[in-house]
Amino acid sequence: DVLSTNSDSAKINSGSSIKSPIVGTFYRKPAPDKPPFIDIGSHVNAGDVVCIVEAMKMMNEIKSEFTGQVTAINVEDGSPVEFDQSLIVID
Repeated sequence: DVLSTNSDSAKINSGSSIKSPIVGTFYRKPAPDKPPFIDIGSHVNAGDVVCIVEAMKMMNEIKSEFTGQVTAINVEDGSPVEFDQSLIVID
């Protein structure tokens, strides 16, 4: 029983974080009138653009380093982000 409990908790906490490479503002969409790059449950491949972080008027496309399913989006659209902050979790 202990083993199954541990594997369940490990599964909840598993996943790979896409982290912000810079300080800036997080955007889920390429433009205000466009749909989001991803949603929870979306499948992404390594190299896919998953969000934008704006810094000093430069729009920096953030690409996934991982292939899998989006299990969490940790930042609200338009919110400030710190360097190395977890933005999105891929499992």
